[in-house]
Amino acid sequence: MNSQKISGKIVDLIGDKIFKGTVHFENGYIKSIVEDGSIKENQYILPGLIDSHIHIESSMLIPSEFARVAVTHGTVATVSDPHEIANVLGIDGIKYMIENGKSVPFKFYFGASACVPATPFETAGGRIGHEELDELLAMDEIKYLSEMMNFPGVINRDDFEMKKIEIAKKHGKPTDGHAPGVKGDAARKYIEAGISTDHECFTMEEALEKINFGMKIQIREGSAAKNFEALIDLLKDHADKVLFCSDDKHPDDLVEGHINEMYKRAIAKGYKPLKVLKSIVLNPIEHYKLEVGILQTGDAADFIVVDSLEDFNIQQTFINGIEVYNGKSSLIERISATTPNKFNATQINSTHIEVSSKNGKLKVIEAFDGELITALKEYEPKIENGKVVSNIDNDVLKIVVVNRYEYAVPAVAFINGFGFKEGAIASSVAHDSHNIVAVGTTDEAIVNAINLVVKEKGGVAAVSGDDEKVLPLPVAGLMSNNDAWDIAAKYHEIDKMAHQMGSKLRAPFMTMSFMALLVIPDIKLSDKGLFDGTVFNFTSLFAD
Repeated sequence: MNSQKISGKIVDLIGDKIFKGTVHFENGYIKSIVEDGSIKENQYILPGLIDSHIHIESSMLIPSEFARVAVTHGTVATVSDPHEIANVLGIDGIKYMIENGKSVPFKFYFGASACVPATPFETAGGRIGHEELDELLAMDEIKYLSEMMNFPGVINRDDFEMKKIEIAKKHGKPTDGHAPGVKGDAARKYIEAGISTDHECFTMEEALEKINFGMKIQIREGSAAKNFEALIDLLKDHADKVLFCSDDKHPDDLVEGHINEMYKRAIAKGYKPLKVLKSIVLNPIEHYKLEVGILQTGDAADFIVVDSLEDFNIQQTFINGIEVYNGKSSLIERISATTPNKFNATQINSTHIEVSSKNGKLKVIEAFDGELITALKEYEPKIENGKVVSNIDNDVLKIVVVNRYEYAVPAVAFINGFGFKEGAIASSVAHDSHNIVAVGTTDEAIVNAINLVVKEKGGVAAVSGDDEKVLPLPVAGLMSNNDAWDIAAKYHEIDKMAHQMGSKLRAPFMTMSFMALLVIPDIKLSDKGLFDGTVFNFTSLFAD
């Protein structure tokens, strides 16, 4: 018997009340909750927080290291789409995430990645078909079919995509959505096919329409995509249809905060603690059928202790009755982990990324801070010695994507919005297929940054003159198995260097990682060429 107790003001989300009392727990479960008005402790005891949609890989940390940081912010569980590692390693990558997650006291709930590869217009390392989805969805550890990114296929009732949803239904598990900007009859058809959530809404109009069609909306605030301000007022009338998520969180941002920061911002806007907590905690548990305790007798002892419901400073975190954070440091121990990978890229030189001049204006990707969507702009090309080069004055820089799985000629285009005045950055974190992506001011800098990533068989790099920095990511070219805070500090330094090179983007590496994400319109670059997401096909680099 491992009997413990803790006293304070107990937040009861089921009873919709707060009362003084003592929580008794043993062997990982809550034995009893005794109300006692004489309790002197002023601390609050409440259910732990849940991130309802996140790609753990974007933290650049393996699950066991992610958990060590997340518990310091009161997070006890995540609904995690292992889509990134699946695109690199296939079903073996998903199983790696599950097994590594089991090695620590944290509640990871993974999905079966629905779109691997995301599109046929890019080169991925993994492939998950109907048989693999059936195998995954039969597993207890898999709680849902993760985001259906081929929304045109679902809307048009493509047989291949619809069979994926039918497999999820067979196993009694929900299907997550991914339909940025889809509204009207198209949204209705998408939802009626069996899609239950969406984390890609970026306007209130879009979110309300999808809710009216029967969908639940995940309010997202990540390192790149930030939709909290646009969507938080959904809580006024639709709190039962709202969940909170981060989607993608870089390591330095994760060290600073997680879902707790979204909670505090909602409270600052005047929303009541119980209302916010129900959306954060109860809604994902109900929707995904998660085995997470909600501070009721007989539940798993998953709860946090905070100083107040306004300041919300985390004092303790418990998962299955185990104290995993004591208010000062994470109590989850580091574990040794393997480094599976698939990386066959070779180093390149400047001739590989030259662009010969042609008649016509240059089609340019316009990137937006805090958004995954892009726009198509046209510029007069800057030409030197018959070649199109970056135009620093107009912030039209060269962007390159290199196939990391096999040798191929790099794809080259141009992008606006990064603001670099010198140097280049490169990364093997490039959604969704995770080829190498780079943006820079000169061909020499771009090549040098790419070759640093190639040398490490995955990582993020920045180059400016003689100054070079690289953070190796040996696990699938996406994650490190080193100490989480060390990785966060090293990433912070390389991100700082990118800003010193002139970028005004809040997260230039994160933004760049989405510039190869073809399923988000309007225009992106895959390893096979410039892609127009509005017509879902390749387009030319020069306008007619």
